[in-house]
Amino acid sequence: MLDSPFPFEPFRIKMVEPIGLTTPTERERLLREAGYNPFLIPADKISIDLLTDSGTGAMSQAQWSAMMMGDESYAGARSYYHLRDSVQKVTGMPYFTPTHQGRAAENVFFAALGVGSGQFVPANQHFDTTRANVEVRGARAVDLVVAEGLDPHDKSPFKGNIDVARLEQFIEEVGAAHIPAVIITITNNSGGGQPVSLANIRQAKALLSRYGIPLVLDAARFAENSYFIKMREPEAAGMSVAEIARATFDLADAFLMSAKKDAIVNIGGLIGLRDETLFQKVSTELILREGFITYGGLAGRDLEALAVGLLEGLDEDYLTYRIGQTAYLAGRLQNAGLPIMEPPGGHAVFIDAKEMLPHIPQRQFPAQSFVAEVYRAGGIRVVEIGSVMFGSIDPVTGEEHFPALELVRLAIPRRVYTRSHMDYVADVCAEVYRRRKALRGLEIVYQAPALRHFTARFKPVNS
Repeated sequence: MLDSPFPFEPFRIKMVEPIGLTTPTERERLLREAGYNPFLIPADKISIDLLTDSGTGAMSQAQWSAMMMGDESYAGARSYYHLRDSVQKVTGMPYFTPTHQGRAAENVFFAALGVGSGQFVPANQHFDTTRANVEVRGARAVDLVVAEGLDPHDKSPFKGNIDVARLEQFIEEVGAAHIPAVIITITNNSGGGQPVSLANIRQAKALLSRYGIPLVLDAARFAENSYFIKMREPEAAGMSVAEIARATFDLADAFLMSAKKDAIVNIGGLIGLRDETLFQKVSTELILREGFITYGGLAGRDLEALAVGLLEGLDEDYLTYRIGQTAYLAGRLQNAGLPIMEPPGGHAVFIDAKEMLPHIPQRQFPAQSFVAEVYRAGGIRVVEIGSVMFGSIDPVTGEEHFPALELVRLAIPRRVYTRSHMDYVADVCAEVYRRRKALRGLEIVYQAPALRHFTARFKPVNS
């Protein structure tokens, strides 16, 4: 095939879904009724939905046909064993259990691990539900991403890496006994979908082994991370993506996975373990919260779709297209002048709202302001990854803390949108960017005590 900055889709479309079209007047009303939070807008009023790539992908004909073979037995279903074969082929983990989605895997795992008050869970960067599931138990989630990961314009190839030197220093400061696990998120969603190198994971594992601390992978985007390793890490250039994925999992003591990302299913999660005793604790907790260990809150048909999707997500032609689609949208936005997190990540393009909207202070949520305006302008739903999602108030001093990065994430569902859809997104974002100085900040009128970004409501400042 001819070289192209946007490889054509390595699939044909067999079924179509109508897109909701709205008028500017409708969007203005809907935005106001939703409290300027697109999470609260009905999906049929969204034209292009880039809120998340979680569970929003299009399943293949192989997945749909496998679903027809789903065994709905309560215990020991045939579908569980199909999934077991795929999990062991991809990860090599001797023990695993399904869950209904990633945050359920986090909940069950951290409960079984005994995470609690006085403990610390370091990571390169925790994403929202991971952080919440650590901190709701009284422990502290600590981010130790490398310095270049906080610079949107640094073009380093592995900006998702954990800072191993800082990690060792932190372990010495608080004591290994107070650290039940260290998490490395691949790719690093909070930091712009940036990959983590195989060498970095290996270095972290060697350090943690000296202290007897388990290494846990948040492996929701394991296939995209493996693809970046193949493209950017010289030692892995001759390896297949599947081989790189296996080498990555081989370094981990456990993994947590939202299968709604790189395994391309609409629902599902996984916990993988090497330690049998911990697996027994996980099993007990899972039976209390999710269901029996061979279905974990999923129907047999979901287990079948996941068994196929785990393998399809590693297909290199698909990944070339997938990463190319994201890079194409990133290039269109850059050409229009929008500042983005560089280099582009795998699952999404991240716009730097702090640089784009310097007249809106972080306490007035500039990224959320842009999110609202993109919906108003074109019916496009995107999400804030900044002061709404990761801002916090010190419970002792009352001081407000803001994250280093103030981003807008355009997450691209897998196998769903075409090049013309990406062109429309770029055109709308460019139009909003041209009149960015007219955008106003927002203030919160309602927020939940945890994970506030899902349901928070806002109003324009001085309205």
